[in-house]
Amino acid sequence: MHGPSSTSFSPSTVLAEINLSYVWMIAFVAALGGLLFGYDWVVIGGAKPFYEQYFHLTTETQVGWANSCALIGCFIGSFAGGRASDYLGRKRVLLVSAFIFAVSSVLTGWASHFSSFIAWRIMGGVAIGLASNVSPTYIAEISPAQWRGRLVSLNQLALVIGILAAQIVNWLIARPVPDGLSQTAAFASWNVQYGWRWMFTAVAVPSLIFLVTVPLIPESPRWLVARRQNAKAGQVLAKIGGERYSRFELE
Repeated sequence: MHGPSSTSFSPSTVLAEINLSYVWMIAFVAALGGLLFGYDWVVIGGAKPFYEQYFHLTTETQVGWANSCALIGCFIGSFAGGRASDYLGRKRVLLVSAFIFAVSSVLTGWASHFSSFIAWRIMGGVAIGLASNVSPTYIAEISPAQWRGRLVSLNQLALVIGILAAQIVNWLIARPVPDGLSQTAAFASWNVQYGWRWMFTAVAVPSLIFLVTVPLIPESPRWLVARRQNAKAGQVLAKIGGERYSRFELE
């Protein structure tokens, strides 16, 4: 049986006392991981014809490797994400993913050799894997039960917005390609020399926003309780829904 603090806490009290603006802010910040997932995954589509010319990719093996190498990083990131977030905390892993997104996007875009392009693209995949694992987990753990479904679905919405944003940014950056360009003229064109680079580099903008805002959100109260940091978890829960909500959730 629950104690007096629990029995006096009804579902209607939850809805009345939850600080929804604060909860939504937390969820929006965490969902930036989903936005970057979609953005970084799709941005390669617009850059593909230009970096292929720049690196002189002529075989199916080279083209396929360039397009799919990020999957290796995704596997590593998603595989390691759960264990890392259990050990370090959800917030720290989100911060690591934001940092990797920012660095890998710039260094992928300004790679001078195909091997370095591949290496940094794989690192970007690691960030995608981490974010795809931890962002929805964190949102679920921070959300009050009555709002959990809506808040977790925000991550999926952000992912789709990221996909759309990547397409729009690619379209804005790419310059029209005249018909009948010679191979030499095509190689010297702005798209091949610089356009694809800025397509990747543009990912750094939302990455930096993610990197700056993650420190503003609290650690997952569930992770804190698992680490026997009940006092800190109680403080987070109290900020979300007040003292009675905090006691109820801790019980």
